[in-house]
Amino acid sequence: MIALSLAEIAAVVGGQTHDIPDPSVRVTGPVVRDSREVEPGSLFVAFVGERVDGHDYAAQVVEAGAAAVLASRPVGVPAIVVDDVQAALGALARHVVHTLGATLVGLTGSAGKTSTKDLIAQVLRRKAPTVFTPGSLNNEIGLPLTALSATEETKFLVLEMGARGIGHIRYLTGLTPPRIGLVLNVGTAHIGEFGGREQIAQAKGELVEALPPAGEGGIAILNADDPAVRAMASRTQAKVVLFGESGEADVRAENVRLTDSGQPAFSLRTPSGCSDVTMRLYGEHHVSNALAAAAVAHELGMSAEEIATALSEAGSLSRWRMEVTERPDGVTIVNDAYNANPESMRAALRALAAMGRASQARGGRTWAVLGKMAELGDEALAEHDAVGRLAVRLNVGKLVAVGGREAAWLQLGAYNEGSWGEESVHVSDAQAAVDLLRSELRPGDVVLVKASRSVGLESVAQALLATGTEGEVAAR
Repeated sequence: MIALSLAEIAAVVGGQTHDIPDPSVRVTGPVVRDSREVEPGSLFVAFVGERVDGHDYAAQVVEAGAAAVLASRPVGVPAIVVDDVQAALGALARHVVHTLGATLVGLTGSAGKTSTKDLIAQVLRRKAPTVFTPGSLNNEIGLPLTALSATEETKFLVLEMGARGIGHIRYLTGLTPPRIGLVLNVGTAHIGEFGGREQIAQAKGELVEALPPAGEGGIAILNADDPAVRAMASRTQAKVVLFGESGEADVRAENVRLTDSGQPAFSLRTPSGCSDVTMRLYGEHHVSNALAAAAVAHELGMSAEEIATALSEAGSLSRWRMEVTERPDGVTIVNDAYNANPESMRAALRALAAMGRASQARGGRTWAVLGKMAELGDEALAEHDAVGRLAVRLNVGKLVAVGGREAAWLQLGAYNEGSWGEESVHVSDAQAAVDLLRSELRPGDVVLVKASRSVGLESVAQALLATGTEGEVAAR
C-alpha cells in the first residue's frame, strides 16, 4: 500500500484512534486480514467471522510488527476503531485507488474470470508494473485488499469482480471505479441464487454501467460471441470494443485449432495487426479468454506481436485450474477441481477429449472424474444429466461420478446416452474414486478431475499424484 499515517487512515475511514502514542506512525506494509500474513508496518483488519474473531489476535499482530489494527472496538493495542470494518476497508481502498491514478481494469463473467484475469496480468506486466487479484479473491473483502496492495509504482490494477446477486458489482465498482470494464459471458453459474439468466445478465452489466464516458477514457470490452454480453453495449457510455471469433469482433481469432496435446493455437487479429499464438494452457475455451486479454492490452497500447508473444508464454497462475501433470509412469492428471458450472464443465470435457486423441495413440484412455456442480437451482438435475451425456458424445473412455444425488444424475445421463458396462460408474466419495483409479490406471491414461469447490475433489488429484503412497483421502 502507499504509505499513510495512522492519523490519515483514521480520517479516510472516519475512525477513532485508540492506544496510539504517535498518530504520525505510517503504515508501510501490506493491509491483511490473516494474522499469519502480518509484516512490519502492516495494518491488520479485524473481521468477526463465524468461527474466528480477528480482534482476538490484536496483541499478537502488533507484537509481530503491525502498525495498528482496524477494528470495531478497542483492543488494548494501537487501533483505529470504526463502526463497520468492511465499509472502512472499502473506503480506504477507494482513497488509495484515487490517489494512485493507475489504470484500473475490472472484469466479470459467469466462467473464466480467474483464468482471464491471470492472462491479462501476464500480458500487461510486460508493459508496466501490474497488480492483480490473487486467485479468486473477488468479493467485497478480497477486492479492496487487492487494491490496497498497489504501490506508487503500479500502473495497471486488474481486478476480478464476482457477484451472487444484483447490486454486488455495482458495490464493487463503487469501491474501485474501473476505466476499462470487461464482460466475458453470461452463463448458468450461481443461477440458483440469481433466479435466471436475465438476472445474471443484469448483474454482470453493472460493470459497464459504471464506466466513464468514452470522452473520459472509458472502454467497455464485450464478448461478440455471447448475445447477452453484446447487448450490454446499450448500457454504457464508454467506447465499446468487441472480442471473439465473430467476423464483427474488433479483436478476433482466426484459424483456431488444438495441438496434439490439447493446447489452443490461432491467429490473433487486432485493428493494428496480426500475429500467431500457441498457448501453454489447455482447452479451446482459453481462446476466448486470450482474446479478452488481447483486447485489453491492445487498448492500452500494446502491439499484436507483443500481445501474441505474451499470450504464448503465459501460464496458469491460480491453482487447480486445468493443472496438467504427468506422473513418472506416464499417467496424466488434469486437476481442474477449483470450481465447476455447466459451461466450464463442458469446456473441460472438450479439452480432455482433445488431449485423449494424443494419448490413444499410446494406448491410453480418458477418464472424467466429476462431481456436483453447485448453485444451479431448479436446473441442477437436468444440467448434470446433460454433462453425463456430453461425456459419452465426446467419447470419454471412463466416467467416474463422485458423490450424492447430482453425481447419480451425471452417471445416469451417461448411461442413457449409451455408456454401459464399466464405461461409467457412480461412487460414494473421494476415497472410493481414488481406490478405483489406483487399481485401474495404466500408462498413457489422462484423468480429468472437476467439481464445484465445495465437493473438494482436488483431494483426488493430489492423491493420484502422490504415486507410491497409500495416504487416505478425506472425503467430503
